[in-house]
Amino acid sequence: MMTPRARMLEMTPLDIIELSPIVEALIFAADGPIKVERMAEALDTTPEEVMSAIEALEVDYAERPRGFFLQEVAGGYQLRTCPEYADYLRRLGHNRPFKFSRPAMETLAIIAYRQPVTRSEIEYLRGVDSGSVLKTLLEKRLVRILGKKDVPGKPMIYGTTREFLELFGLPDLSALPTLQEFSELAPEEENGVATDQLPLLVDNDGSSEIKSETSTEQTEEI
Repeated sequence: MMTPRARMLEMTPLDIIELSPIVEALIFAADGPIKVERMAEALDTTPEEVMSAIEALEVDYAERPRGFFLQEVAGGYQLRTCPEYADYLRRLGHNRPFKFSRPAMETLAIIAYRQPVTRSEIEYLRGVDSGSVLKTLLEKRLVRILGKKDVPGKPMIYGTTREFLELFGLPDLSALPTLQEFSELAPEEENGVATDQLPLLVDNDGSSEIKSETSTEQTEEI
């Protein structure tokens, strides 16, 4: 398999000079992760050429470190700030991590790994009513209603969202950690855990969208 540097060298200097900064600009300006196909359409070029430009950017970032990096997330690409600068970003109030309670983490884990899943199935596994937690996760757009299950009563079925992938820094659901790894993210205390304490979350490793909006430094609890 050809390495990113080899693919980059296959392109002419003019290709790299022209295409890479344009792709970089599209990724920077996008409201969220932007798909390679969408960029190719906007640039009237092929997805392969866009990927070559992305790989050229990754090589450039690796050789000349910046305060941000390029990450594949939620089916697209996004610029995010480097983890080591998280403390400085917090001083500006750019990070406002969610604080997951144990019920929220349990419910989200069940939905993530068993989707599509009904509320009754979630409550069976948790052993308690999960209506309020499920409502909150819906409001935060971390889960969504996928439809209705074809059984008597036709209960609604739930699954995760693109926002869920973004929050956890995952390119797609196939990148989910093992159940054991996910369970280790659950808080040890009853008062929950903030996303900046979780290894797989966007703000856990200190990274965040490079264009994140300014907000207070308070932690928002789920």
